[in-house]
Amino acid sequence: MAVNEDGSESAFMTGRMNDPDLVNRLYAAKVQSFEEVIPKQNSPLISFILMWILPLLIFWGIFKLMAGKFQNQMGGFGNALTFGKSNAKVYVQAETGKSFDDVAGQDEAKEALQEIVDFLHNPQKYKEVGARIPKGALLVGPPGTGKTLLAQAVAGESKVPFFTISGSEFVEMFVGMGAARVRDLFKQAQEKAPCIIFIDEIDAIGKSRNAAVVGGNDEREQTLNQLLTEMDGFDPDKGVVILAATNRPETLDKALLRPGRFDRRIPVELPDLQGREAILKVHAKKVKLGPDIDLNAIARATSGASGADLANIINEGALRAARMGRKQVLQSDLKESVEVVVAGYQRKNAVLSAKDKLTIAYHEVGHAIVAAKQSHSAPVHKITTSLLVSVETAAKIDAEVLKIIKACHERDAGILQQNKAKLDELAITWLKRRLFPGKSLWKYYQNRCLNSMLTGQIAA
Repeated sequence: MAVNEDGSESAFMTGRMNDPDLVNRLYAAKVQSFEEVIPKQNSPLISFILMWILPLLIFWGIFKLMAGKFQNQMGGFGNALTFGKSNAKVYVQAETGKSFDDVAGQDEAKEALQEIVDFLHNPQKYKEVGARIPKGALLVGPPGTGKTLLAQAVAGESKVPFFTISGSEFVEMFVGMGAARVRDLFKQAQEKAPCIIFIDEIDAIGKSRNAAVVGGNDEREQTLNQLLTEMDGFDPDKGVVILAATNRPETLDKALLRPGRFDRRIPVELPDLQGREAILKVHAKKVKLGPDIDLNAIARATSGASGADLANIINEGALRAARMGRKQVLQSDLKESVEVVVAGYQRKNAVLSAKDKLTIAYHEVGHAIVAAKQSHSAPVHKITTSLLVSVETAAKIDAEVLKIIKACHERDAGILQQNKAKLDELAITWLKRRLFPGKSLWKYYQNRCLNSMLTGQIAA
């Protein structure tokens, strides 16, 4: 206890100094006051956390950070912690958002897949007859023809869960992981049955196991063996349907294509003229079209184009209209987009000699003339050498083409004029008889007209 100057008392605490001679030495040094600070004792729990728990957490965080970077560099290593889990994306019935109305130009494929949709809706109808629904259907066709879209449309029409996964996602660095993922995928599918499993690019795991091939892939072969086993093991009456897509069916293993696994092979070919026009109409619903749009002309100018190419043409036309500052897509935009998609962007700064320009011009005009002379080919849309030749060469090309067209027109008109009487006689005879069978007409034509026409200008 100590008394202050004002008479108040204060209490002070001090620690024991383990130095018996310290006080004497302080007095000898004439120190008026001296003291010692008592150290504060920490909690044992806090000391334990700071000395043991915190360092462990720091080391664990550093390990996780390094493992994550290593996983990104090595791909499948990090998946070893979740070994055997399928990476398939699962869509419920309302999330695909696709139906057969969104698929155009593939009427035959839709008709073949409609039976699968009907089975998923009403399986009892087939069971009563004793029919067995196909376990799997293989969609075969060139890239961009809508194989994935068809699978999504089947799921949308069926209103069942839809599992989608790429064939390359089964194959990883570790042997056996792909097989485990196949087992997990079919296990999930059977739990959510009825459902649809769609394997895109199945040729990544379904290549032929040919013993003559050097350097086989054990992981891929084990994954394929597990897929074959699972397709044999599940009951199709539960409503699990497998759809797969590939553009290289010749590379698939024969065991995968036999009946009982992929029972149906559905070709998804490039669309014809009517199919291309229907596809253009589907994609044109998403853009604002001008009053001069003629999709039939665009369809005739895109022979051999896939559905993806046609969708790209519509999109390129919309982009061009936006670049030009217009609110609607015009026919000129679609024509230009056809050239961009089919032939690429125009090389405006190409430097060619006059000889090269003339050679290219005659070459392209040769293609145009051959196409114009064929009776069942697409019409000539544009000769793309018009910007690569001089004015004199372009004038020669135009004159030559017009000369050919004029000669053909005059020859055809002469044939009709020469045989006008015979044609009139045929028309009068048809009107009198009203019904003129095809065989009788052909026989009459041979007897009355053919001889005279063969000796005339047609023979020439």
